[in-house]
Amino acid sequence: MLNGVLKFFLLCCLSMQIILTAYAEDKSHWLKNEPIFPIPNVTGLDVKKVALGKRLFHDANLSANGTVSCASCHALANDGVDALTVSVGINGQKGNRNAPTVLNSSLLYRQFWDGRVTTLEEQVSEPLTNPAEMAGNWKDALHYIRSNALYKKAFSESYGRDATKTTVSHAIAEFERSLLTPNGAFDRYLKGDEGAIDMPTKRGYQLFKSFGCVSCHQGVAVGGNFYEKLGVVIPYFKEDPAIQQDLGRYQISFIEEDKFEFKVPGLRNVARTAPYLHDGSIETLDEIVKIMAKHQLGRIITEKETTEIVKFLHSLNGELNAN
Repeated sequence: MLNGVLKFFLLCCLSMQIILTAYAEDKSHWLKNEPIFPIPNVTGLDVKKVALGKRLFHDANLSANGTVSCASCHALANDGVDALTVSVGINGQKGNRNAPTVLNSSLLYRQFWDGRVTTLEEQVSEPLTNPAEMAGNWKDALHYIRSNALYKKAFSESYGRDATKTTVSHAIAEFERSLLTPNGAFDRYLKGDEGAIDMPTKRGYQLFKSFGCVSCHQGVAVGGNFYEKLGVVIPYFKEDPAIQQDLGRYQISFIEEDKFEFKVPGLRNVARTAPYLHDGSIETLDEIVKIMAKHQLGRIITEKETTEIVKFLHSLNGELNAN
């Protein structure tokens, strides 16, 4: 137990160090001396590459039978998710994890629930080649892209050559980096607009901090900075043996301590991206707030506390393409 507590403490320290380093050069993002920072506007991206990446992101022809695209599981009109318990891939195959939102994914330090890739570029290959998702391969995908006159022109203009695995991955990643959602109510509050959120929302935020939720959920993404065991204080999986087969990080690292550890999700737009948890088993914010309070913090919280924390979480909704 002591080792687990020490590990949790060190992870929190590491997370805060990441945040401090990221914002050391621009103190204007750290307003009100709070552990959560406003999402910045999108800057520095190549407009042509973003447009090319957007087209690829929505192109189902990259899948084996032309039926599934990145947008199939990450619909922008639906806040970057499919609202399903687990996603459905080619030929109706179901995955084993809930699809996280693609919005603000560039703010996370790893991708996927088990954090198996570091960059958005690396992430592109996973669904493209997964037999239960798009079931494609790079040889066929590149043949299709290079044979398309519009793509050929776009890659020549943006990269000065025909499409390659590297340039296709970069274009899609560049588009995903454009999917920030700044200017939410809580961000406006952090920037000094006291009236951007009401008193119940402010009380919810104070509870979020005083209960210790910010130990895992802080920074620009309000999470996404490290891994944590699901059930830090009270084991979660013992209550439902049917879902114990997903061992989280352990399936990548094979380290015993990593069993049931997952990347801490960012909470931006969380009110719009149900269902929750890695398996999509929790349908409402109220329910997941109570579960997290119990299993991660060892608290049984009241209905009023739950309602106010949920109001705070709603204030984390932002505006896509607001800049």
